[in-house]
Amino acid sequence: HWQIEHISVESGGLFQIIGFKESDRAVNRFSQHKLFPPPQNFTMKHSTGAVSSQVSEGSIITLQTYSLAGKEKDHMSLMGIDAGTTGCKAAVFAEDGRLLNLAYREYDYQRPQPGWAELDTFQVWEDVKETIREAAAGLERDPITALAVSSLGEAVVPLSAKGEMLGPSILNFDTRGVEYEPALFQAIGDERLYRINGNRMSHTHTLPKLMWMKEHQPGLFKRVDRFLLWGGFISHQLGAQPFVDYSLANRTLLFDIDRLDWSDDLLELSGLDRSKLPPLVPSGESVGKVSKAGATELGLPENISIVAGAHDQCANAVGCGVIDDGQAVYGMGTFHCITPVFSRRFPDKAMLNLGLNTEHHAVPGKLVTFIYNQGGSLVKWFREVFTAEEHRQARSAGKDIYEILFQEISAGAGKILVLPHFAPTGPPHFINDSCGVILGLSLDTQRGDILKGIVESTAYYLKEVVMSLPEIGLQVNSFRAVGGGSKADIWVQICADIFNRPFIRPTVTEAGTLGAAIIAGVGSGTFSNYSEAVAAMVHEQKTFEPDQSRQQEYAENFERYRQLWPLMADYVRDVPIG
Repeated sequence: HWQIEHISVESGGLFQIIGFKESDRAVNRFSQHKLFPPPQNFTMKHSTGAVSSQVSEGSIITLQTYSLAGKEKDHMSLMGIDAGTTGCKAAVFAEDGRLLNLAYREYDYQRPQPGWAELDTFQVWEDVKETIREAAAGLERDPITALAVSSLGEAVVPLSAKGEMLGPSILNFDTRGVEYEPALFQAIGDERLYRINGNRMSHTHTLPKLMWMKEHQPGLFKRVDRFLLWGGFISHQLGAQPFVDYSLANRTLLFDIDRLDWSDDLLELSGLDRSKLPPLVPSGESVGKVSKAGATELGLPENISIVAGAHDQCANAVGCGVIDDGQAVYGMGTFHCITPVFSRRFPDKAMLNLGLNTEHHAVPGKLVTFIYNQGGSLVKWFREVFTAEEHRQARSAGKDIYEILFQEISAGAGKILVLPHFAPTGPPHFINDSCGVILGLSLDTQRGDILKGIVESTAYYLKEVVMSLPEIGLQVNSFRAVGGGSKADIWVQICADIFNRPFIRPTVTEAGTLGAAIIAGVGSGTFSNYSEAVAAMVHEQKTFEPDQSRQQEYAENFERYRQLWPLMADYVRDVPIG
């Protein structure tokens, strides 16, 4: 009873089928799926509440039905906002995960004094509004019903009792507050702090920054009614009551992750006032609606629900479907960040030994930790040092220089090893007195060999930490690759080979905004839970299976890599850094 009007087959097996039911000409669309080979013969069958296409290989594709007598029904959509250190995005997604609109604005952080780094709160808010306005335009047929915000951690915005922005937002790598670390550490120690908050002492968190402000800017500090982290600040500006979600609260160093409340012990230790901190809510909780004035200014429909979002890494995890134990994000941006998911706290001492934090996921009952290094920064360094002119020419021609460079990388394990200490490292040792080393150069070495050595060695660094996780009971069975680096097939394949685990690349790589949109969908009742939302909105584009023929070679190279730091530590610590 179904007449197929059109089948569109794209490269790699992506296809879309549009069918019409003869009785009422209702439009029905299949979501895009990946099949090998593309379907040639299929049959249609009707079942209660759904129509399916059974492909000859046994794959079943669900067909959603809309009955509007000859024209397509208006669909609801969800907005995700992602505010970062150097830019903000707003994206609108259909309920099946299709990206409808995306807007981006870049901004710079300010360095008013050596060691300082802060965001101009007023300018960033204007940029956020522009992205929202642009992303919301032209969606009359797909009205937005809910939104949520994913944001950077640690940095807070000082607000008056009238909601006025009182000053800039101090970033985590700003050195202000470092002078309080020794006394705080002596007073509480790493193990007691970790038991309460799940983090180790560091000036990068909010607590030392607020102590600095209280001592050095007492007039400003006194005027502050609330310090809001960026996810709560943007939501508040749109119409929500002041709040902070659990994942962002964890970044302050003031949150008790077991009691789900601000820690009295940590507040007393720091001399900070609980009244200046916002109420706490879980990610996915409705926190208000967009104000009428905000809707008018930004071109949004009235009565849009505002849902508490999450720390950007947690939203990234949701946006690529990492919501269950055994899964992990492999973020391939400026930082390469692995984010595994788990359901229970592991022994504090073991986590501290591995340099790992514990943080609430956006998903109820789940926790995450972060394993990271500056893998993307190293590749950018390679681009700037080895291909500056080619990069300029590629940019002028509208081409991606990384596509050109990664064509120079051959398959299989490389011959170049790199000690990726070009900047302070991440877990487990947070080394800041080392330097980068490139080993194995000869007159036969090609430019692509060096790039491959960088790519492989940053993965070796992360693998060394991941290999230790089973000792504490944390398993990682598969990775979801997202971020700019995930666009390069050979880079993702190298990671799959080195970790000997499948790497899955989602169709939508804007994981932060998609994650925020999914959170909005769950919190507003569009979906009943995260499993349902992820099944509807997150789709796999490609799976990279580890090549077993390369395992022996990569295992040998990994063992050589593991010897680099122990053998060279004393020497490189004395080498002048150029």
